[in-house]
Amino acid sequence: MSHRPPSGLAAVSAALLAMSRHLEVRDVLKTIVASARELLDAEYAALGVPDDHGGFAQFVVDGVSDEQWKAIGPLPRQHGILAAMLREATPQRLGDVRQDPRFEGWPDAHPDMSDFLGLPIQDGEETIGALFLANKRCPKPAGGCGFTEADEELLGILAQHAAIALTNARLYERSRELTIAEERSRLAHELHDAVSQKLFSLRLTAQAATALVDRDPARAKGELQQVAALAAEAVDELRAAVVELRPAALDEDGLIATLRTQVQVLDRAHTARVTFRSTGVRALPSAQEEALLRVSQEALHNALRHSGAGNVSVSLERRGPATVLRITDDGGGFDVHAVRREGRHLGLVSMRHRAGSVGGRLTVVSEPGRGTTIQMEVPGG
Repeated sequence: MSHRPPSGLAAVSAALLAMSRHLEVRDVLKTIVASARELLDAEYAALGVPDDHGGFAQFVVDGVSDEQWKAIGPLPRQHGILAAMLREATPQRLGDVRQDPRFEGWPDAHPDMSDFLGLPIQDGEETIGALFLANKRCPKPAGGCGFTEADEELLGILAQHAAIALTNARLYERSRELTIAEERSRLAHELHDAVSQKLFSLRLTAQAATALVDRDPARAKGELQQVAALAAEAVDELRAAVVELRPAALDEDGLIATLRTQVQVLDRAHTARVTFRSTGVRALPSAQEEALLRVSQEALHNALRHSGAGNVSVSLERRGPATVLRITDDGGGFDVHAVRREGRHLGLVSMRHRAGSVGGRLTVVSEPGRGTTIQMEVPGG
Protein backbone atom coordinates (compact mmCIF):
# COMPACT_ATOMS: atom_id res chain seq x y z
CA MET A 1 0.00 0.00 0.00
CA SER A 2 1.29 3.47 -0.84
CA HIS A 3 1.64 6.13 1.83
CA ARG A 4 -1.30 8.52 1.84
CA PRO A 5 -1.37 11.55 4.14
CA PRO A 6 -4.54 12.37 6.07
CA SER A 7 -6.62 15.12 4.52
CA GLY A 8 -9.75 17.16 4.95
CA LEU A 9 -11.59 18.68 7.87
CA ALA A 10 -11.65 15.40 9.81
CA ALA A 11 -7.84 15.24 9.86
CA VAL A 12 -7.52 18.86 10.99
CA SER A 13 -10.16 18.32 13.67
CA ALA A 14 -8.35 15.19 14.91
CA ALA A 15 -5.07 17.11 15.18
CA LEU A 16 -6.67 19.98 17.14
CA LEU A 17 -8.49 17.59 19.48
CA ALA A 18 -5.26 15.70 20.13
CA MET A 19 -3.56 18.96 21.21
CA SER A 20 -6.39 19.92 23.54
CA ARG A 21 -6.36 16.57 25.39
CA HIS A 22 -2.98 17.11 27.07
CA LEU A 23 -2.15 19.35 30.00
CA GLU A 24 1.57 18.62 30.42
CA VAL A 25 3.68 21.06 28.38
CA ARG A 26 6.02 18.37 27.04
CA ASP A 27 3.07 16.21 25.91
CA VAL A 28 1.46 19.20 24.20
CA LEU A 29 4.70 19.99 22.31
CA LYS A 30 5.08 16.37 21.15
CA THR A 31 1.45 16.23 20.00
CA ILE A 32 1.77 19.49 18.06
CA VAL A 33 4.88 18.26 16.25
CA ALA A 34 3.49 14.81 15.45
CA SER A 35 0.17 16.27 14.27
CA ALA A 36 1.88 18.81 11.99
CA ARG A 37 4.16 16.21 10.40
CA GLU A 38 1.31 13.79 9.75
CA LEU A 39 -1.12 16.44 8.54
CA LEU A 40 1.28 17.96 6.00
CA ASP A 41 2.97 14.65 5.14
CA ALA A 42 6.51 15.76 5.92
CA GLU A 43 9.51 13.60 6.71
CA TYR A 44 10.64 15.74 9.65
CA ALA A 45 9.04 18.16 12.09
CA ALA A 46 10.32 20.10 15.09
CA LEU A 47 9.19 22.71 17.58
CA GLY A 48 11.48 24.90 19.66
CA VAL A 49 10.52 26.96 22.71
CA PRO A 50 13.06 29.79 23.12
CA ASP A 51 14.78 30.60 26.37
CA ASP A 52 16.21 33.95 27.45
CA HIS A 53 19.81 33.08 26.62
CA GLY A 54 19.85 32.68 22.84
CA GLY A 55 19.00 28.98 22.91
CA PHE A 56 15.93 26.80 23.35
CA ALA A 57 14.42 25.83 26.68
CA GLN A 58 12.72 22.88 24.96
CA PHE A 59 13.11 21.38 21.52
CA VAL A 60 10.90 18.51 20.34
CA VAL A 61 11.37 16.57 17.10
CA ASP A 62 9.37 13.98 15.18
CA GLY A 63 10.77 11.75 12.45
CA VAL A 64 14.22 11.44 14.05
CA SER A 65 15.14 8.29 16.00
CA ASP A 66 16.32 8.50 19.61
CA GLU A 67 19.79 7.28 18.57
CA GLN A 68 20.06 9.90 15.85
CA TRP A 69 18.84 12.63 18.19
CA LYS A 70 21.50 11.72 20.76
CA ALA A 71 24.17 11.74 18.06
CA ILE A 72 23.15 15.23 16.89
CA GLY A 73 24.28 16.68 20.21
CA PRO A 74 23.23 19.78 22.17
CA LEU A 75 20.06 21.73 21.43
CA PRO A 76 20.36 24.23 18.57
CA ARG A 77 20.91 27.93 19.16
CA GLN A 78 18.67 30.69 17.83
CA HIS A 79 20.53 31.38 14.62
CA GLY A 80 19.90 31.17 10.89
CA ILE A 81 16.37 30.32 9.82
CA LEU A 82 15.27 29.61 13.39
CA ALA A 83 16.36 33.09 14.48
CA ALA A 84 14.51 34.66 11.54
CA MET A 85 11.30 32.84 12.50
CA LEU A 86 11.55 34.04 16.10
CA ARG A 87 12.74 37.57 15.35
CA GLU A 88 10.61 38.46 12.34
CA ALA A 89 7.58 36.34 13.28
CA THR A 90 6.85 35.57 9.63
CA PRO A 91 6.37 32.26 7.76
CA GLN A 92 9.40 30.80 5.98
CA ARG A 93 8.76 28.61 2.91
CA LEU A 94 11.92 27.56 1.08
CA GLY A 95 12.68 25.30 -1.87
CA ASP A 96 16.01 24.27 -0.36
CA VAL A 97 16.94 25.45 3.11
CA ARG A 98 20.60 24.68 2.39
CA GLN A 99 20.71 27.33 -0.33
CA ASP A 100 19.28 30.11 1.82
CA PRO A 101 21.90 32.77 2.71
CA ARG A 102 20.87 32.51 6.37
CA PHE A 103 21.64 28.78 6.51
CA GLU A 104 24.56 28.11 8.85
CA GLY A 105 24.89 24.35 8.59
CA TRP A 106 24.10 21.60 11.05
CA PRO A 107 25.91 18.80 12.95
CA ASP A 108 27.25 15.77 11.07
CA ALA A 109 24.57 13.44 12.45
CA HIS A 110 21.75 15.83 11.48
CA PRO A 111 19.40 14.43 8.80
CA ASP A 112 19.64 16.01 5.36
CA MET A 113 16.80 18.44 4.68
CA SER A 114 15.76 20.30 1.55
CA ASP A 115 12.36 21.98 1.23
CA PHE A 116 11.28 23.74 4.40
CA LEU A 117 8.18 25.32 5.93
CA GLY A 118 8.36 27.16 9.23
CA LEU A 119 5.99 29.33 11.25
CA PRO A 120 6.27 31.14 14.58
CA ILE A 121 3.84 30.24 17.36
CA GLN A 122 2.59 33.44 18.95
CA ASP A 123 0.66 34.36 22.07
CA GLY A 124 -0.46 37.90 21.24
CA GLU A 125 2.72 39.81 20.37
CA GLU A 126 5.00 37.28 22.08
CA THR A 127 6.65 34.53 20.03
CA ILE A 128 6.56 31.46 22.27
CA GLY A 129 7.81 28.89 19.78
CA ALA A 130 8.98 28.04 16.29
CA LEU A 131 7.32 25.18 14.39
CA PHE A 132 8.84 23.84 11.20
CA LEU A 133 8.60 20.96 8.76
CA ALA A 134 11.09 19.63 6.21
CA ASN A 135 11.12 17.25 3.24
CA LYS A 136 7.56 17.14 1.97
CA ARG A 137 6.75 13.64 0.71
CA CYS A 138 5.74 14.47 -2.85
CA PRO A 139 7.25 14.78 -6.35
CA LYS A 140 9.01 18.14 -6.78
CA PRO A 141 11.35 19.75 -9.28
CA ALA A 142 15.03 20.16 -8.42
CA GLY A 143 15.32 23.00 -5.95
CA GLY A 144 11.53 23.36 -5.80
CA CYS A 145 9.42 23.41 -2.68
CA GLY A 146 6.91 20.66 -2.08
CA PHE A 147 5.09 22.74 0.51
CA THR A 148 2.29 24.83 -0.98
CA GLU A 149 0.43 27.96 0.04
CA ALA A 150 -2.37 25.69 1.22
CA ASP A 151 0.14 23.85 3.45
CA GLU A 152 1.31 27.17 4.86
CA GLU A 153 -2.27 28.21 5.59
CA LEU A 154 -3.01 24.87 7.24
CA LEU A 155 0.13 25.06 9.38
CA GLY A 156 -0.89 28.60 10.35
CA ILE A 157 -4.20 27.30 11.70
CA LEU A 158 -2.34 24.58 13.58
CA ALA A 159 0.11 27.14 15.01
CA GLN A 160 -2.74 29.33 16.28
CA HIS A 161 -4.29 26.41 18.15
CA ALA A 162 -0.84 25.27 19.28
CA ALA A 163 -0.38 28.67 20.97
CA ILE A 164 -3.64 28.20 22.86
CA ALA A 165 -2.81 24.61 23.87
CA LEU A 166 0.72 25.53 24.96
CA THR A 167 -0.44 28.56 26.96
CA ASN A 168 -3.15 26.50 28.68
CA ALA A 169 -0.63 23.77 29.55
CA ARG A 170 1.76 26.32 31.05
CA LEU A 171 -1.03 27.90 33.09
CA TYR A 172 -2.11 24.46 34.31
CA GLU A 173 1.41 23.56 35.45
CA ARG A 174 1.91 26.90 37.20
CA SER A 175 -1.49 26.63 38.87
CA ARG A 176 -0.70 23.15 40.13
CA GLU A 177 2.70 24.26 41.42
CA LEU A 178 1.08 27.17 43.28
CA THR A 179 -1.60 24.89 44.73
CA ILE A 180 1.01 22.44 45.99
CA ALA A 181 3.11 25.27 47.46
CA GLU A 182 0.08 26.77 49.21
CA GLU A 183 -0.91 23.37 50.62
CA ARG A 184 2.60 22.76 51.90
CA SER A 185 2.64 26.20 53.53
CA ARG A 186 -0.68 25.50 55.26
CA LEU A 187 0.50 22.12 56.52
CA ALA A 188 3.80 23.60 57.69
CA HIS A 189 1.96 26.20 59.80
CA GLU A 190 -0.35 23.55 61.25
CA LEU A 191 2.57 21.27 62.00
CA HIS A 192 4.52 24.12 63.63
CA ASP A 193 1.57 25.09 65.84
CA ALA A 194 0.74 21.54 66.91
CA VAL A 195 4.32 20.50 67.66
CA SER A 196 5.12 23.80 69.40
CA GLN A 197 2.18 23.30 71.77
CA LYS A 198 3.20 19.74 72.53
CA LEU A 199 6.85 20.69 73.12
CA PHE A 200 5.79 23.55 75.40
CA SER A 201 3.66 21.16 77.46
CA LEU A 202 6.52 18.64 77.56
CA ARG A 203 8.92 21.29 78.83
CA LEU A 204 6.59 22.47 81.61
CA THR A 205 5.79 18.92 82.69
CA ALA A 206 9.46 17.94 82.74
CA GLN A 207 10.28 21.03 84.84
CA ALA A 208 7.52 20.10 87.30
CA ALA A 209 8.86 16.55 87.55
CA THR A 210 12.39 17.87 88.23
CA ALA A 211 11.10 20.09 91.05
CA LEU A 212 9.19 17.20 92.67
CA VAL A 213 11.85 14.48 92.48
CA ASP A 214 13.31 15.16 95.95
CA ARG A 215 10.26 16.23 98.02
CA ASP A 216 7.46 14.15 96.38
CA PRO A 217 8.80 11.22 94.30
CA ALA A 218 5.31 9.77 93.78
CA ARG A 219 4.05 12.99 92.14
CA ALA A 220 7.27 13.27 90.16
CA LYS A 221 6.66 9.78 88.80
CA GLY A 222 3.18 10.85 87.68
CA GLU A 223 4.59 13.91 85.92
CA LEU A 224 7.16 11.75 84.12
CA GLN A 225 4.39 9.44 82.95
CA GLN A 226 2.66 12.52 81.57
CA VAL A 227 5.89 13.44 79.75
CA ALA A 228 5.89 10.00 78.11
CA ALA A 229 2.25 10.39 77.09
CA LEU A 230 2.83 13.85 75.60
CA ALA A 231 5.88 12.59 73.71
CA ALA A 232 3.82 9.74 72.25
CA GLU A 233 1.14 12.21 71.14
CA ALA A 234 3.77 14.41 69.49
CA VAL A 235 5.14 11.42 67.59
CA ASP A 236 1.64 10.48 66.40
CA GLU A 237 0.99 14.04 65.19
CA LEU A 238 4.30 14.14 63.35
CA ARG A 239 3.54 10.85 61.61
CA ALA A 240 0.09 12.09 60.59
CA ALA A 241 1.63 15.28 59.21
CA VAL A 242 4.21 13.34 57.19
CA VAL A 243 1.44 11.23 55.66
CA GLU A 244 -0.52 14.38 54.81
CA LEU A 245 2.57 15.96 53.27
CA ARG A 246 2.70 13.24 50.61
CA PRO A 247 2.81 15.23 47.33
CA ALA A 248 -0.67 15.76 45.88
CA ALA A 249 0.68 15.34 42.36
CA LEU A 250 2.00 11.90 43.27
CA ASP A 251 -1.48 10.70 44.22
CA GLU A 252 -3.10 12.31 41.18
CA ASP A 253 -0.57 11.60 38.44
CA GLY A 254 1.74 8.84 39.66
CA LEU A 255 5.51 8.81 40.00
CA ILE A 256 6.51 9.03 36.33
CA ALA A 257 4.33 12.04 35.50
CA THR A 258 5.31 13.78 38.74
CA LEU A 259 9.03 13.27 38.06
CA ARG A 260 8.61 14.46 34.47
CA THR A 261 6.84 17.64 35.62
CA GLN A 262 9.46 18.24 38.32
CA VAL A 263 12.25 17.91 35.76
CA GLN A 264 10.51 20.20 33.25
CA VAL A 265 10.08 22.90 35.88
CA LEU A 266 13.74 22.67 36.93
CA ASP A 267 14.86 22.65 33.29
CA ARG A 268 13.09 25.98 32.77
CA ALA A 269 14.26 27.47 36.06
CA HIS A 270 17.99 26.70 35.78
CA THR A 271 20.66 27.27 33.17
CA ALA A 272 21.65 23.59 33.33
CA ARG A 273 19.81 21.22 30.99
CA VAL A 274 17.71 18.77 33.01
CA THR A 275 16.26 15.71 31.25
CA PHE A 276 14.09 12.75 32.21
CA ARG A 277 13.41 9.35 30.69
CA SER A 278 11.49 6.32 31.91
CA THR A 279 11.47 2.74 30.64
CA GLY A 280 9.17 -0.12 31.55
CA VAL A 281 8.21 1.02 35.06
CA ARG A 282 4.84 0.06 36.48
CA ALA A 283 3.07 1.47 39.53
CA LEU A 284 4.83 0.96 42.87
CA PRO A 285 3.54 1.00 46.46
CA SER A 286 2.89 4.56 47.60
CA ALA A 287 5.70 4.52 50.18
CA GLN A 288 8.25 3.52 47.56
CA GLU A 289 7.02 6.13 45.06
CA GLU A 290 7.26 8.87 47.67
CA ALA A 291 10.76 7.75 48.73
CA LEU A 292 11.94 7.76 45.11
CA LEU A 293 10.48 11.23 44.57
CA ARG A 294 12.06 12.63 47.74
CA VAL A 295 15.48 11.21 46.85
CA SER A 296 15.24 12.67 43.34
CA GLN A 297 14.35 16.08 44.79
CA GLU A 298 17.32 16.04 47.18
CA ALA A 299 19.74 14.83 44.51
CA LEU A 300 18.51 17.40 41.98
CA HIS A 301 18.80 20.16 44.56
CA ASN A 302 22.45 19.22 45.19
CA ALA A 303 23.23 18.95 41.48
CA LEU A 304 21.64 22.27 40.50
CA ARG A 305 22.66 24.38 43.49
CA HIS A 306 26.09 23.05 44.39
CA SER A 307 27.75 21.05 41.59
CA GLY A 308 27.98 23.65 38.80
CA ALA A 309 26.66 21.04 36.36
CA GLY A 310 25.71 21.93 32.80
CA ASN A 311 23.68 18.74 32.31
CA VAL A 312 21.65 16.72 34.78
CA SER A 313 19.79 13.56 33.76
CA VAL A 314 17.12 11.65 35.65
CA SER A 315 16.13 8.14 34.65
CA LEU A 316 13.65 5.66 36.07
CA GLU A 317 13.68 2.15 34.66
CA ARG A 318 12.73 -1.43 35.32
CA ARG A 319 15.80 -3.59 35.78
CA GLY A 320 14.95 -7.24 36.38
CA PRO A 321 12.87 -7.49 39.57
CA ALA A 322 13.73 -3.95 40.65
CA THR A 323 13.07 -0.31 39.79
CA VAL A 324 16.13 1.92 39.54
CA LEU A 325 16.27 5.71 39.85
CA ARG A 326 19.45 7.43 38.63
CA ILE A 327 20.37 11.11 38.88
CA THR A 328 23.59 11.93 37.02
CA ASP A 329 25.32 15.28 36.63
CA ASP A 330 28.50 16.49 34.92
CA GLY A 331 29.36 18.93 37.71
CA GLY A 332 32.34 19.31 39.99
CA GLY A 333 31.79 16.11 41.94
CA PHE A 334 33.18 15.47 45.44
CA ASP A 335 35.14 12.99 47.52
CA VAL A 336 32.46 10.79 49.08
CA HIS A 337 34.77 9.50 51.82
CA ALA A 338 36.01 12.99 52.71
CA VAL A 339 32.45 14.24 53.02
CA ARG A 340 31.70 11.46 55.50
CA ARG A 341 34.88 12.09 57.53
CA GLU A 342 34.23 15.82 57.75
CA GLY A 343 30.66 15.32 58.89
CA ARG A 344 29.16 17.01 55.82
CA HIS A 345 26.37 14.90 54.40
CA LEU A 346 24.85 16.84 51.46
CA GLY A 347 21.56 15.11 52.31
CA LEU A 348 23.12 11.67 51.78
CA VAL A 349 22.10 10.44 55.24
CA SER A 350 18.45 11.31 54.71
CA MET A 351 18.51 9.80 51.20
CA ARG A 352 19.98 6.54 52.52
CA HIS A 353 17.41 6.50 55.30
CA ARG A 354 14.56 6.97 52.80
CA ALA A 355 15.88 4.19 50.59
CA GLY A 356 16.32 1.80 53.50
CA SER A 357 12.87 2.56 54.91
CA VAL A 358 11.21 1.06 51.80
CA GLY A 359 13.52 -1.93 51.39
CA GLY A 360 15.80 -0.22 48.89
CA ARG A 361 19.43 0.84 48.76
CA LEU A 362 21.27 3.99 47.75
CA THR A 363 24.57 4.14 45.88
CA VAL A 364 26.64 7.31 45.46
CA VAL A 365 29.47 7.50 42.93
CA SER A 366 31.44 10.74 42.68
CA GLU A 367 34.94 12.09 42.21
CA PRO A 368 36.21 15.66 42.19
CA GLY A 369 35.93 17.01 38.65
CA ARG A 370 34.08 13.95 37.33
CA GLY A 371 30.46 14.54 38.23
CA THR A 372 28.13 12.57 40.46
CA THR A 373 25.71 9.67 40.06
CA ILE A 374 23.16 8.88 42.74
CA GLN A 375 21.25 5.64 42.29
CA MET A 376 18.36 4.28 44.31
CA GLU A 377 17.06 0.77 43.76
CA VAL A 378 13.83 -0.61 45.17
CA PRO A 379 12.21 -4.03 44.69
CA GLY A 380 9.20 -4.26 42.39
CA GLY A 381 7.82 -2.09 39.63
